[in-house]
Amino acid sequence: MKDKTTTTEQAMALIRDGDVVTTTGFVQSCIPEMLHAALEKRFLAEGAPRDLTLIMCAGAGDSKGLGTGRLHHDGLLRRVIAGNFGRMPKVAQAAQENKICGYNLPQGVISQLYRACAAGQPGLFSKVGLHTYVDPRHGGGKVNKVTEEDIVRYHEVDGEEWLFYKATKIDVAFIRGTSADRSGNISMEREALTLDCLAQAMAAHNNGGIVIAQVERIVEDGSIKPKDVKIPGLLVDCVCVADDPEMHRMNYGVQHNPALSGEIRVPVEGIAKMPLDQRKIIARRAAFELPPNGAVNLGVGAPDGVAAVANEEKATPYITLTTEAGAVGGVLAGGSSFGSSANADAIIDQNQMFDFYDGGGLDLTCLGMAECDAEGSVNASRFGGRLNGCGGFINISQNSRAVVFAGTFTAGGLKVAVENGELRIVQEGRNKKFVRLIEQITFSGPYASKRSQPVLYVTERCVLQLTPKGLELIEIAPGIDLQRDILDQMEFKPVIENVAQMDARIFRDEPMGLMNDLLNLNLSERVTYDAARHTMFLNLEGWSVRKRQDVEDLDRVLQDAFARSGRDVSIVMNQNGFRIAEDLQDNYAASVGQTLETHSASIAHYTTSAFMRLKMQGELASRGVQPHIFESGEEAHQQAIWGS
Repeated sequence: MKDKTTTTEQAMALIRDGDVVTTTGFVQSCIPEMLHAALEKRFLAEGAPRDLTLIMCAGAGDSKGLGTGRLHHDGLLRRVIAGNFGRMPKVAQAAQENKICGYNLPQGVISQLYRACAAGQPGLFSKVGLHTYVDPRHGGGKVNKVTEEDIVRYHEVDGEEWLFYKATKIDVAFIRGTSADRSGNISMEREALTLDCLAQAMAAHNNGGIVIAQVERIVEDGSIKPKDVKIPGLLVDCVCVADDPEMHRMNYGVQHNPALSGEIRVPVEGIAKMPLDQRKIIARRAAFELPPNGAVNLGVGAPDGVAAVANEEKATPYITLTTEAGAVGGVLAGGSSFGSSANADAIIDQNQMFDFYDGGGLDLTCLGMAECDAEGSVNASRFGGRLNGCGGFINISQNSRAVVFAGTFTAGGLKVAVENGELRIVQEGRNKKFVRLIEQITFSGPYASKRSQPVLYVTERCVLQLTPKGLELIEIAPGIDLQRDILDQMEFKPVIENVAQMDARIFRDEPMGLMNDLLNLNLSERVTYDAARHTMFLNLEGWSVRKRQDVEDLDRVLQDAFARSGRDVSIVMNQNGFRIAEDLQDNYAASVGQTLETHSASIAHYTTSAFMRLKMQGELASRGVQPHIFESGEEAHQQAIWGS
C-alpha cells in the first residue's frame, strides 16, 4: 500500500507556476499554517511557484502576516478569489494597488462552488448577492481596475432574478486534519471545525490536481473507524505531519480546547460576565429579538456579545446558536476562537451550513455594520480605505428571516458611561456611521424592504428600523438627547413618527428577566376585562410582534380572554409603539385580527403615531373592515362606551 506521508518540501515541489490553489481555515481557526509557511519558504528560496490563483472562503490568518498573509510576496500570487481580504492585509494592499487581480465573493458562494467544481459543473446559480456590489450591475465582485474577467453573470429565469457564479477549476488543495494513516485517510477529532476540506479535496482530485493535508499525527492503517474518516485516502496525495505544535494550533490564541472540538463538555455557568459598556448595551438590546426554538447566527464584534448575554439570562437552552463555519448549538466562542462553539450539539461542513442559511433556515441573524445610509443599505466590506471583504455577510443577511445590525452609533474613540440607569456620551466618536452615501453596498435596504424582511439597526443610544420610507428612529436610550446625540451625529434625518424609550432594564447592571419577554410569559397581563361595561382592554403599548410565536401566543391569550368574558364585547386597543414585523402582517391579520373581529362587537384602536394610524387604516380597509383608529385613549374609550 502506498505511503502518502512526505515532507513539506517534497509536497510544495509539486505545485507549478500558474496553479489554482485553495486553502482551508476560518478566521483564526483550523489553518494549515505549516503548509502556508512551506509555500512561502519555497517561493523566497526559488522564486517559484509564481502567478498562483488563491481561492479561499473566509479569512485565514491573524491580520499580521500569518496564515494566507504569508503569501503576499510580489510574483507569488496573480489572482485572488476570496470572501475575506482583511486577514491578509498585504495581499489586500496589492489588490488595491492593482498589482494582482481580485474578486471578493460571498463566503457561502465560494464554499458551495467547491462542490460544483468537484461535480464537474460549470458554476452555481444563486440569488445571493443580488443588488449588492457582487451583482454584475454593480461591479460583479471585482476589487480593482485590472480585474476584467466576468465571473458573475446576471440572468432571469422564469421571471426571477438570479446570479450565475462561474466555477474555477482547482489544481491544489491545502487541507487540515488531526490524524492520518499512511494511506491518507484523515480524521478530525481534535479540530474545532470541519469546514470545506472534503469538498476542496474532491474538487482538486477530480480535476487531476493534488491534495496536501497537514495533520497532527500518523496512526496505524485501519485504526480510524470508517465513519470517523472525514477525507478518504483516495482523495489525498500528500500527508505532512506538523512536528512543531505551534504550526498546528487550534487557533492563534488557543493551542487546544477539547470543549471546542467536542471531545468534552464543560460547565458554562462560570463564563465571565460582560461589563456594562457599549458592547453589552448593544448585545442586551439585540437579545430581545432572539426567537425561542429558533436558529440564530451571530457575527463577530458587538454581535457575538449576544451569546454571552443569552447565557447570563439563562436563554441559551431555548435558542440554537449557529456559526456559518458549521457549529450548531452550545455557547458560541469569541475572540480568536470565533466560529467555533463550546459544547456544540453538532459540527457540520461549512457548505452544508450555507445550504441551510440560503434555504431560509435562519430565524435571526445579528451582524455588525460599518456604514449605513438613509435607505437602510449597509456597508460591511470596504470602508475607511480598507478592503476587508464580505465574508458570509451577504449570504446570511440576505436570507435570514429577520436581521439585526448591531454596532456603535459612531466610531473612533467613542466612550460612554451608564449612570443611574441613563446613558451618557463621555466622548463622541470621530467618524459618523449613518451617512448619505456608503462606499459599497453589502446589504441592500430597498431589496430587503421589497421582500418585507424585518430589519433593525441597534446601537448603544438608539434603535432604528427599516420601513418602505427608509430608516425610522423607533427607540432612544434614557439620558440621550435626540438632537445633540443622534441627529447631529447623522448625515441624514431618519423618519421620526413614534419614538419610545429603550427598555430601562438594559441600563441596569442586573439580570433583565429576558426569558419572560422571549416566552411571552407576561402577555396575559396586557388583557383586562371590565364586566360593568362589557369592555375588554388590550394594551399592546411598546410590544412587538417579532416572530410567528408572538402571533400564536397573542391569539391564544385573546382566545382565553374571550372564553372567560363571552362574545360580542367592546375592544379598546392601545397600540402606541406597537410594531409588527413586515413579514408577519398577513399572519397577524389572519389569526389575531380574525379572532378580534369574530368575538367583538366593536374595536377601537388608538395610537399617537400618524404613520401607524394610516398604515393600520389601509390594512384594515384592505380586508373589508371599517377601521376605528383614534389618536388618544380618551377618544377610544368614548367609542367603547357609545358603540360604533
